[in-house]
Amino acid sequence: MKKQIFEGAGIAIITPFKEDGTVNFERLGQLIDYQIDHLTDAIIICGTTGESSTLTDEEHLAVIEYAIKRANKRVPVIAGTGSNDTEYATHLSMQAEYMGADGVLLVTPYYNKTTQDGLVLHFGHIAKKISIPIILYNIPSRTGMNIDIPTMKRLSEIDNIVAVKEASGNISYCAKLIAECGDKLGVYSGNDDMILPVMSLGGIGVISVLSHLIPLETHNMVWNCLHDKFLRAMQTQVSYLDLINALFCEVNPIPVKAALNYMGLDVGKCRLPLCDISTEHEILLKKALWHHGLIK
Repeated sequence: MKKQIFEGAGIAIITPFKEDGTVNFERLGQLIDYQIDHLTDAIIICGTTGESSTLTDEEHLAVIEYAIKRANKRVPVIAGTGSNDTEYATHLSMQAEYMGADGVLLVTPYYNKTTQDGLVLHFGHIAKKISIPIILYNIPSRTGMNIDIPTMKRLSEIDNIVAVKEASGNISYCAKLIAECGDKLGVYSGNDDMILPVMSLGGIGVISVLSHLIPLETHNMVWNCLHDKFLRAMQTQVSYLDLINALFCEVNPIPVKAALNYMGLDVGKCRLPLCDISTEHEILLKKALWHHGLIK
């Protein structure tokens, strides 16, 4: 196996905003500290959950730099630096490396998309410009395209492409991916409802939204999988399915930000075009939070 940035439960952390819409760095620092204190294994900053698509260039880099300094080497910090513009993704990745990120998360190009050969050229170009490890991010529901298994195999031959956040939701694809790429590509579940299935096939962890609410339990679930205690992990996975489903009842990160606000953490709203959670889903989310003792 290539040397991995982390094994375990990493959090795809939100970007909290103040009432005036600016980044709330103080709250971000508190969230990072809470996660580390509750055994979260890595901080993934400025990913989908972090609303990177609505951050300005200055905000994007400032949030990455802040997270690196706040974590202070207690856990790895992985910077979301993906883009549908190869040169822009390269620029962000080089900046993240300069600031001290332990790795970068690169989403598949969206909107303009590309061919499978274009994917190899895109990720390969970025990989040549940085020396820190790269985690690919395969999420067809958001990008409109999938990284096919033969393409994953080609990409796994690149030394600093070490892993993939696999969020297709297709367990058959995941099994084929692990079978074909073996020790050359670590696989993280990109879906909280599929932690156990992915890890039972040989996955090395999760990049999680659920960890915002129950970081210790999520860490322990993954730890149990890594130590062949799948029955315990299964019990945790099943017991929290209602909460996981509630966290994805609307587009992420709408529900998780709402949940944190209900819990009194004041993380602000999402930036448009993401809007407030609907009344129907607010009831569903609060019911799940109450059921697990997260709100009264």
